Amino acid sequence: MDKLRIEGGRPLVGRVDISGAKNAALPILCAALLCDGVLRIEHLPHLRDVTTTLDLLGRMGVGVTLEAGGAVALDGSRVHTPVAPYELVRTMRASILVLGPLVARFGEARVSLPGGCAIGMRPVDQHIKGLEALGATVAIEQGDIHATAPRLKGARLVTDMVTVTGTENLMMAAVLADGITVIENAAREPEVVDLAQCLVAMGARVTGAGTDVITVEGVAALHGATHAVMPDRIETGTFLAAVAATGGDVSLDHARADTLDAVVAKLRDAGAQIDATPDSIRVRMDRRPTSVNLRTAPYPAFPTDMQAQFMALDAVADGTGVITETIFENRFMHVQELRRLGAHIDVEGNTAIVRGVARLEGAAVMATDLRASASLVIAALVAQGPTLIDRIYHLDRGYERIEEKLARLGASVQRVAR
Repeated sequence: MDKLRIEGGRPLVGRVDISGAKNAALPILCAALLCDGVLRIEHLPHLRDVTTTLDLLGRMGVGVTLEAGGAVALDGSRVHTPVAPYELVRTMRASILVLGPLVARFGEARVSLPGGCAIGMRPVDQHIKGLEALGATVAIEQGDIHATAPRLKGARLVTDMVTVTGTENLMMAAVLADGITVIENAAREPEVVDLAQCLVAMGARVTGAGTDVITVEGVAALHGATHAVMPDRIETGTFLAAVAATGGDVSLDHARADTLDAVVAKLRDAGAQIDATPDSIRVRMDRRPTSVNLRTAPYPAFPTDMQAQFMALDAVADGTGVITETIFENRFMHVQELRRLGAHIDVEGNTAIVRGVARLEGAAVMATDLRASASLVIAALVAQGPTLIDRIYHLDRGYERIEEKLARLGASVQRVAR
């Protein structure tokens, strides 16, 4: 099992390319199940979760052709097995996103209840409730979700909570349903918009993506298309936070600041200088950061996927920061590991009080989930002496070649075998 060895204390300087967004790529890959043509996806990140999804689609019968430059062609004309087995689904919660497309196109799906990061309860009840409202019969059988429907029917769907994967799953199910579907309390994330744009390119009729009401007019069939995955806003935010913590001057290419308004605002509060164009961001930091307070909430508010990275930033900032997590009840598992590096953090319920220290000290730490691993990388880049981060397979699920990108910016970082 690989580890990362990081020798901290160096500012980051240079340029880095931002990869395609994992959280946009996964539902877009699953959209290939909706048509019998070829869906060609560009700017696809090379990540473990993407590889797992391609493996899952391949087992179902989707033809997978990898192309140069990070593109893939998916041929959904020969799907023969509408089943997502436990051995794949257990590692990645996003596997649930095959449920809606399979039921919509083939009238049946059997998907194992999903796994993924252990950051708290992420129930699939909204997916099931929505499919039932569209006319599907859904049962939980031996750990699998078994859904059947001769033909889905358009309906008004009101989710009990804002759910990104739930919105995406129901939107994909609705594109082939008879009639009009209205999804209320829909997630507004940019990744939902990116999926909607891909579906429209395939012939779907979807309006309202990016708002809390999405309307889908069902069509008889979709066709092949080409779509480029949006830049990863969480990778972007992670690099921005790393520069703010370590100091330096970095330009992020293929990055979109308009998807990160809340994060950019907090970084400016921390003292970072940020200049943006439509497809790039430059961040500069020439002093110790100032502590910031934040509260996670659904988009467009501050993203839960950036909470851990900002905790690492606050750990070395001047002052005291208060961080409140409202999305996942178990997303402070990185606190103990940051403490091992010398961070002063107290947790009271869903709130962390971070008292900044002048410096952290390198130590052996362990990643507990995807974004926790990113927080440890940031803290290690600041810490004096070597830090060894274990269980970085979490990191590989969401960051493409992060050690190579950081090394090009001047960081001392190596991937080492156990």
